[in-house]
Amino acid sequence: MTDQSAPAGRRRPGRRPGSADTRGEIIAAARKIFAAKGFDKATVRGIAREAGVDPALVHHYFATKEGIFVAALRLPVDPDQAIPLILAGPREEIGRRLVRFLLTMTADPAARESIIAVMRSAMTNEQFGVMIREFLTRAVLDRVVAGLGIPPVRMEVAFAQMFGVVLLRYVLRLEPLASADVEELVDLLAPTIQRYLGEEGAAPA
Repeated sequence: MTDQSAPAGRRRPGRRPGSADTRGEIIAAARKIFAAKGFDKATVRGIAREAGVDPALVHHYFATKEGIFVAALRLPVDPDQAIPLILAGPREEIGRRLVRFLLTMTADPAARESIIAVMRSAMTNEQFGVMIREFLTRAVLDRVVAGLGIPPVRMEVAFAQMFGVVLLRYVLRLEPLASADVEELVDLLAPTIQRYLGEEGAAPA
């Protein structure tokens, strides 16, 4: 029976004919587009065009461009889900929440492997490093800065401090940091991160 609901000659939006793994094809297309254009210049429409699907289908599988990026790079956490949780709660405890979140996440071997792989690639591949920097700036740092009302440099310094801890703990495996208990590190690091993020301040225009 002929489908009378769609005009003749117009392909209904959705999966490409014969496709068995639309989500996988979108992720493959996203990797190609992100690698070619970086995070900022990549678009959902461009990824959909590369995958041969309607942009609405991309949004069906991945709510945002950030979500596509997380899936494409196999990152263990989506900023759309994590940042609201970190920002929620008392301002005077944000340092502890942020540090505990990072150290608990990286304590999981699968999550840690993914993060370290991204860190190493960003440090050795200039094009990949630019892409990661754009993602971190737009999807993470800018959102925390806006949510807390602080100058961007304060968030960047806090991020650098936490990045260094992960690097020394899991890449260089410097002892006793490498084997220290998560809560011990939270107690040591959280006051410093709180000093950067805990006080409100007008971010520069």
